[in-house]
Amino acid sequence: MRMPGGWWRRKSTPAKVETYTRWSFHFFALTEVAGVGLPALGALGPGLGGALLALVTLHAAVCMLTVSRALDWTRGRRAQPVRLLWSLAALTAAIAVSAVGVAERGPERDGVAATAGAVFGVVLVVGAGVITLGVRERRRVYAVVGGFAVGAGAISFPLGVPTSAVALTMAAVFFGSGLLAFTATFSVWLLNAVYELDEARETRARLAVAEERLRFGRDLHDVMGRNLAVIALKSELAVQLARRGRPEAVEQMIEVQRIARESQREVRDVVRGYREADLEVELAGAQGVLTATGIACEVRGEAGALPAEVQSALGWVVRETTTNVLRHGDAVRCSVGLRVAEGRVVLTVENDGAVAEGTHGGGSGLAGLRERLRQVDGTLEAGFAGAGLFRVVAEVPLVRDDLAAVGQGVSS
Repeated sequence: MRMPGGWWRRKSTPAKVETYTRWSFHFFALTEVAGVGLPALGALGPGLGGALLALVTLHAAVCMLTVSRALDWTRGRRAQPVRLLWSLAALTAAIAVSAVGVAERGPERDGVAATAGAVFGVVLVVGAGVITLGVRERRRVYAVVGGFAVGAGAISFPLGVPTSAVALTMAAVFFGSGLLAFTATFSVWLLNAVYELDEARETRARLAVAEERLRFGRDLHDVMGRNLAVIALKSELAVQLARRGRPEAVEQMIEVQRIARESQREVRDVVRGYREADLEVELAGAQGVLTATGIACEVRGEAGALPAEVQSALGWVVRETTTNVLRHGDAVRCSVGLRVAEGRVVLTVENDGAVAEGTHGGGSGLAGLRERLRQVDGTLEAGFAGAGLFRVVAEVPLVRDDLAAVGQGVSS
């Protein structure tokens, strides 16, 4: 069964920031309905108040749609919603005019003017703030905020509103919409920055893999380049000697055969060194890489006295789990523990911020680790150990001689 809130934990950090930004502006629209729409219904009655509530609710719905389309445009998922922005601006102006009309021509009751004025101001402020989500240039943001403030005065003044009230209304709309516009601009900047940081982390992981491949290519070239050149030269010499009927051709081919076998052995050594992982090196490398990406990493235990095949198998566990923490989670903390208990070496890797069931445990990476550990009679367990906490436990048995060596290493 999926735990409550699991959908949130399964999201990456950029997706969480985007969801938070999206619903923050949706909340502004819902606040508009609760803050001025419902009070209008109570103050003006079901007829006029119901009409204002319907208009405010429509405005809130269009604002929420605009927020979604504008943020999708920000992330490059759709075109800029220009028509929707203009539609929202026109709807905002229409509701503002209606609110002023209600304040000036509505029923002569206490609270009517104040209720209509609240609808007027809040609709303009929220509309301006949401529209700025769909523009980029600073001058256009200023134009939206200033235009709504001037529009508030242009709507109010012809209807006979006192000059002082018009000036106060313009100032309130200007500062209110400016604050919301600043919030929108900063939220978009923050969202883009988080996505860029996440892409940079993915790029760094890919560069690390590419660097390792280049290192292996250089090692292989160093081993094979000289030997292949010698084989080519000696083969050509053997051909020339054979054409002349010289018996030295046989000696040259024997030398070619020797060099070929030597090259084969050296290639195997290179591949073996590439495939075998040194546990101490992997532990230090994991701590360095995770710390560099902002993840607090704690490493406990030493691997110096462990047999080479055990270190190699557990080193691959550290390498693979570190890769999973970087790629698949949203970790803040990671701990790696190595201990010897009851004749077994136990390696435990824990990280918080796991985002999806099966992401860590069901992939081909951990399946490959189980196969490597099986060669040394080891086992691997991986799974969730709490809310967002993922744990990998690898165990490898030690024979009696290995136990004695480990004990001597620890005592020394």
